[in-house]
Order: sequence, then structure tokens, then C-alpha cells
Amino acid sequence: QVQLVESGGGLVQAGGSVRLSCAVSGGIFTMYHMGWFRQAPGMEREFVAAISGGTTVYGGSAEGRFTISRDNIKSTAYLQIANVKPEDTAVYLCAARRGAGVPSSSPFDYDYWGQGTQVTVSS
Repeated sequence: QVQLVESGGGLVQAGGSVRLSCAVSGGIFTMYHMGWFRQAPGMEREFVAAISGGTTVYGGSAEGRFTISRDNIKSTAYLQIANVKPEDTAVYLCAARRGAGVPSSSPFDYDYWGQGTQVTVSS
């Protein structure tokens, strides 16, 4: 059974940075696309970034402040957020999708999800 566990969230001051991790177990990590989404209260789930092999894709809200990466030895995906803003406050979820190809921005294309980690940005 594939499991995804996020960590690294918390309370962050505006202008600071945060690094989220997503540890994957129960599957072959290199066979998965990895994606990050976020969901603020009362809002729809929003695509942030995805990575497949060496290809990365970012959502419009990423604005150049977000960096997705992966460590295939540690079976972990990362999302680095620089210069955080109050509007970045949300639950951040990682997801895994089986197969190769261009990373997907649609949450419906992903097969496995973590439970999320809360990021709260104070102004």
C-alpha cells in the first residue's frame, strides 16, 4: 500500500521560507510523478507544482517563489517556498501519479494523496 506523509509545515513569518517534505513508502518512488497542491479554507484545491523525471511544471500562483524537487534515494519530494506571503496560508498536499510523461496539473490524474501539512503565514 502506497503511503504519502507530508511534513515541514507550521507558522511562518511573511518574507521567510519554508520547505515541505513528502515521504513515500510502499511503492517504487521512481515510477511516480509527484505533485503538490494546496487548499485554503473555502477554496478549491489548487495546483502548485509537479515533477516527473527532470521535468517540472508550476501553477500560475507559483510566481517563481516555489521550487519542487525530488530525492529518489530518499523516496521524498520537496516543495520549497521562498518569500512566503499571507496568501500562501493553506493545507499543502502531496500526490503521486503512476506512469511517465508530462507532469499533470489536474488533481484527478493522481492516484495517491497524503493527508496534508498546514502552512500558516503571519504578516
